[in-house]
Amino acid sequence: MIKMLDVSCDDFETDLDALLQMPVQRQLDVKQVVEDIIDDVRRRGDLAVLELTNQFDRVSLNDPANLEVRRQAMQQACDKVDPLVLEALADSIARVKDYHQKQKQALGGQVDWSYEDSTGNKLGQIVRGMARVGVYVPGGKASYPSSVIMTVIPAKVAEVEEVILMVPAPDGELSDILLAAAHLCGVDRMFRVGGAQAIAALAYGTESIPRVDKIVGPGNIYVATAKEQVFGQVGIDMIAGPSEVVIVADGTANPEWLVMDMFAQAEHDELAQSILISTDKRLLDEVEARISTQLPTMKRKQIIQRSIVDRGALIYVRNLQEAADIVNRIAPEHLEIALSEPELLLNKVRHAGAIFIGNHSAEVVGDYSAGPSHVLPTNGTARFASPLGVYDFQVRSSLVQCSRKGAVTLNRAAAILAREEGLEAHALAAECRLQG
Repeated sequence: MIKMLDVSCDDFETDLDALLQMPVQRQLDVKQVVEDIIDDVRRRGDLAVLELTNQFDRVSLNDPANLEVRRQAMQQACDKVDPLVLEALADSIARVKDYHQKQKQALGGQVDWSYEDSTGNKLGQIVRGMARVGVYVPGGKASYPSSVIMTVIPAKVAEVEEVILMVPAPDGELSDILLAAAHLCGVDRMFRVGGAQAIAALAYGTESIPRVDKIVGPGNIYVATAKEQVFGQVGIDMIAGPSEVVIVADGTANPEWLVMDMFAQAEHDELAQSILISTDKRLLDEVEARISTQLPTMKRKQIIQRSIVDRGALIYVRNLQEAADIVNRIAPEHLEIALSEPELLLNKVRHAGAIFIGNHSAEVVGDYSAGPSHVLPTNGTARFASPLGVYDFQVRSSLVQCSRKGAVTLNRAAAILAREEGLEAHALAAECRLQG
């Protein structure tokens, strides 16, 4: 069922390349559809958003005002949620807030850092939270209150002035748990709008939906393509792809735990990827057998099976250096190090979105309750991208304050360089200050 790869085989590199290749998903068709949607929303605003929402979410809203979810509805949803679930939401929010408070830098116009040079010039930087941010949370195959927590809380810790939440509501249904999460996280405004039209509305603004400075959060290929197309008009966090996990394990790992961790990723989406790497062939054989026996018992077995068959793999390596080389090549969204001495691999890892160290550190706690945001770089982008955090919701300004004495030194150097670049006005602007 699942692919078995051996690093010592001649065709290993070819097989690994094929495994990591993302299937083409009607990319050209999707791009054109998204371009048309964005153009429609830019031209017709609320009316376009309303028509597209009715079409794609199978609802019959007749007034753009009905697109917004009122604060009262979010608050009332808390009374409908099981108290144990509400407690779990609150605990998760508290842990995510605590983690991101530690990332927080000086905000609100405070000087983050500064220094004075030998001639009295003051140089530094100030950091502020953004004015308005849009958060997209998927609402198709499942409801994701955890994504509300993992996106909204870092923004709130960064002191973003206004957080706008966009959530699709297929058939007009919104989860009470998601609404409760939005209330507990302090969402400022919420709209029942999904897909590319939600991204377009946030990027350009409509009569009812305010334009934002940055859009964050995961979504399907239409959402990801829309974020890509509006980048530059607004900031975005990343172009997120299907979820993925790489596990490096030795003979001390529990095979049942490994299988469940692989299934946990696979049940997200048929395109999700679960890869187990080990120096222990017996462990790989045991995991392969357990996949076959445990898959029929899973509620989302069809999605899991498609993911495991198409994109999953068990990879045999001869040593941890080979394992590390593969991990760094994949640059996975999630990395589990299920080794008796995990630091032996950890010190060799350069590229991974989130790293879970030791047999008791399941990736699933990162999805819900550990503290770091679960919005992570996917599809190899951990080579240059990082987890969503407070810093993603901040803007920085450089500070330059010249003293009378220091200005002479700086302007003399500026004038010389400006003339070398052929920019006369630049040089004159500096030279006119040389007399103090």
